[in-house]
Amino acid sequence: MNVLDMVFYVVGGLGLFLFGMRVMSDGLKRAAGDRLRRLLHMLTKNVIVGVLVGAAFTGIIQASGATTVMVVGFVNAGLMNLNQAIGVIMGANIGTTVTAWIVSGVGVLKISNYALPSIGVGLLVNMAGKRQWKHWGSVLLGFGLLFFGISLMEEAFRPLGQSEYAKHVIAGMMGNPLVGVLIGTVMTMLIQSSSATIAIAQIMAFRGLLTFPQALPLVFGDNIGTTITAQIAAVGSNVNAKRAARAHLMFNVIGVLILLPFVWIRVSPGGMSLYGKFIDFLVPGDASAPSTVMMHIAAGHSVFNIINTLLWLPASSGLAALVTWMVPGRADIVQVEPQYLEEHLIQSPPIALEQARREVVRMIELAASAVRNAGNAFFDGDPKELDLVRQKEDAIDNLQNKITQYLIRVSRQELGPHESNELPVLLHSVNDIERIGDHAVNLMQAAQRKIDDKLPFTSAALEELSMMRAEVDTMFGTVIRALQFSDLDAARAAFSSETKLNAMQIQFRESHLRRLSAGECHFYSGLTFVDCICYYEKVGDHLTNVAQAVLGDFQWGQKVRPGDETPKEGLPSAAT
Repeated sequence: MNVLDMVFYVVGGLGLFLFGMRVMSDGLKRAAGDRLRRLLHMLTKNVIVGVLVGAAFTGIIQASGATTVMVVGFVNAGLMNLNQAIGVIMGANIGTTVTAWIVSGVGVLKISNYALPSIGVGLLVNMAGKRQWKHWGSVLLGFGLLFFGISLMEEAFRPLGQSEYAKHVIAGMMGNPLVGVLIGTVMTMLIQSSSATIAIAQIMAFRGLLTFPQALPLVFGDNIGTTITAQIAAVGSNVNAKRAARAHLMFNVIGVLILLPFVWIRVSPGGMSLYGKFIDFLVPGDASAPSTVMMHIAAGHSVFNIINTLLWLPASSGLAALVTWMVPGRADIVQVEPQYLEEHLIQSPPIALEQARREVVRMIELAASAVRNAGNAFFDGDPKELDLVRQKEDAIDNLQNKITQYLIRVSRQELGPHESNELPVLLHSVNDIERIGDHAVNLMQAAQRKIDDKLPFTSAALEELSMMRAEVDTMFGTVIRALQFSDLDAARAAFSSETKLNAMQIQFRESHLRRLSAGECHFYSGLTFVDCICYYEKVGDHLTNVAQAVLGDFQWGQKVRPGDETPKEGLPSAAT
């Protein structure tokens, strides 16, 4: 085999290995459905549980990069806080070492002999199978591709394994552990797969090109290089997501700094290092046998991550403090999951509905802040405010769904008269608040147009929009107070704000037309101005609906206006 053939075999084998990993990982994720994803952010109440879940999740899907990217996404969406993320990241580092043990089967069980049959059977099952069987077919197909890629790389390294010159060059390069760490880091950053780097090291060891002591620094560097995936995923995300990605980096970098000296320290002059001796104790065998060296590399990878996790577990809060210092700024995290909806309270409707009311208050507070963020973006031109509106709209939509489902389950219980009246109006209020979230997005899009197109606005137009914005903000305060404390006076005050907003809309449309006729107003700026006063007025309409519910003592079908002595029949008005 000439040099060009060797390069082709290595490149093609590596490509098949990575592609097989992806196919197998995707198949496993689809076979498990969305349950694994839900499990990941549900079972991370503390760091230790996070470690266990992260290790199990990554061990199943065989992709630490996918886990860390998902964690960064969860933190960015507010599904997971920084401390929970750190636990899952620790576990992901342990779970990813499973692949190295599978690759060890090449030397011990000759698994690569079954690569081609696995590809054939897996493809057949994927094409002919139904539902879950298709996904398991993908798993088998990916498994076969992975080991076929390994067999190609193994074949490419065969001639080098017989070359004393090649062994001498590699020994010279790997003689300094720091060089080995650097090579492992760069390789993994380029390939973006820690499993692939470890597999290459194991195959080289199987062909006699690497000894276990030479491979250990590669393993350590591999753990640093694998953090690049999370760093890339955190680009453009919020502060806490960046901190989660930085925690992954510091977890591995500091772990290498702590454990690397044990690779230098020898038990005896010219003998095995303390770290190597420990691995040999855990996995005894003929140190010169290729299959044993492959297993030692796998064990070295696992032990590094397990020890590193055990070192950091008591200091996880310290790691969080470190990355908070490294990534300064306000952590604008929007909690998208309900905080007050307790499932075990459903059988006690009065308490359950009070919890639902608290969640509705939180939802309307999110809507208020989303509208405020959109206004800030419009007047200050800050694009970060636009991102917050998007996050909060996602949270509002999620809360609408969760609160609605919760209230439906409560409705199946035996309800008293008060609960029977309160429940449907809560449902109605939730829908109104969701529509407010939609109008916040409309305002955000108007702000985006103003920023992107650099639309000019007259001082009079900005002053008028500022007046509507201030009135809406005041109205939010009164409606939130009314909803939270059943404050009837606050609810009545909301109608006064609605009257003002309606009057402002009419007045400001007329003043806009005068400016347009006088040539003082840019045409597209005028369209955006009219859109904004319309959106603010619609927000006021939906807030009025919520205030009506409070005045009606949360009774469906009753509509009370200031001055009414008795409730009037009829549904609350449905603003659009």
